[in-house]
Amino acid sequence: MINLFRKQWFFIGIALMVALAFLFPGLGLVIKEYKILNIGIFIAFLITGLTLDTRTVIEQLHNLRVLVASLVSSLVLIPVITFFLANLAFSNSPDLVIGSVIIAVAPVTVASGTVMTALALGNVPLSLFICVLSNFVALLTIPFLLKILLQFGQTINLPVYSILAGLSLTVLAPTVLGQLLRPRLKDAIFRYKKAFSIFSQCVVLLIIFNAVSASISEIIRSGIVIFLVFGFMIGLRILILTMNFTISRFIGLDQASTSAFTIHTSQKTLTVSYLVWAGYFASDFPMAMIPPIAFHLTQMLMDTILAHHFRKKALEKTQLVNADQVL
Repeated sequence: MINLFRKQWFFIGIALMVALAFLFPGLGLVIKEYKILNIGIFIAFLITGLTLDTRTVIEQLHNLRVLVASLVSSLVLIPVITFFLANLAFSNSPDLVIGSVIIAVAPVTVASGTVMTALALGNVPLSLFICVLSNFVALLTIPFLLKILLQFGQTINLPVYSILAGLSLTVLAPTVLGQLLRPRLKDAIFRYKKAFSIFSQCVVLLIIFNAVSASISEIIRSGIVIFLVFGFMIGLRILILTMNFTISRFIGLDQASTSAFTIHTSQKTLTVSYLVWAGYFASDFPMAMIPPIAFHLTQMLMDTILAHHFRKKALEKTQLVNADQVL
């Protein structure tokens, strides 16, 4: 039982957060009033800066085709595809369309993408490269993509430069601060690497609690629609993973780099999605945070399965190479 909790504590935590949100929705207001989640997000990105080894990222800069492909896929193709499919699936629910677009324009995840790549025995430096590149460029693209895409469905006045400034302050500033502090603290923080990862996941759990508690009445009224959202996200996830696997093959990546590109370029971060939703959409579109949560849960489950598949293929290839060397 203890081993099960250790392995699956995050998913157990998700169920617990959802239950607590329904039982004590008022706690969400307390979290918002005292900016508890904002502080947690700031610390999470500070930790990102402290633990990110940029030397391994710089080594990947010569690989121009991966640079271009990861940016185009993550920050152009995925948002556009998601926008059109969401409009087809949720034509009568602007909240769900907007929520789908919010998660689609977000950058890739910081921690889980690299963890999944390592599990898959993939190219971890390339995974880090995709992570850093996407997160910094997304700060510029998010407000403009939201404005362009959402104008097609409904008229929404977005303060583009205000969004850019807000994301820079909340995401970029603590990450840069962490990088500046890293040379002095890297030896001291190494022993806390696992604890930092757990803290970041706890921030995600708090985001889920806050989003659910803020939209309980809408969730209850939506009924079966919630299941349709998860069904949509499963189909979208399969499409995105297939697309990025095909791109990785088209640009000629090896097995390890294919694993990194397919997994990490396909992932999206719930943290940045929450910042956008809470800052500019929560009051008018309270259910718009449901698609990002559904995407995140689907991403965690499906990418774990995919990472194990890539790992199995990598081990089989290694065994074949060793066998050939013996012969």
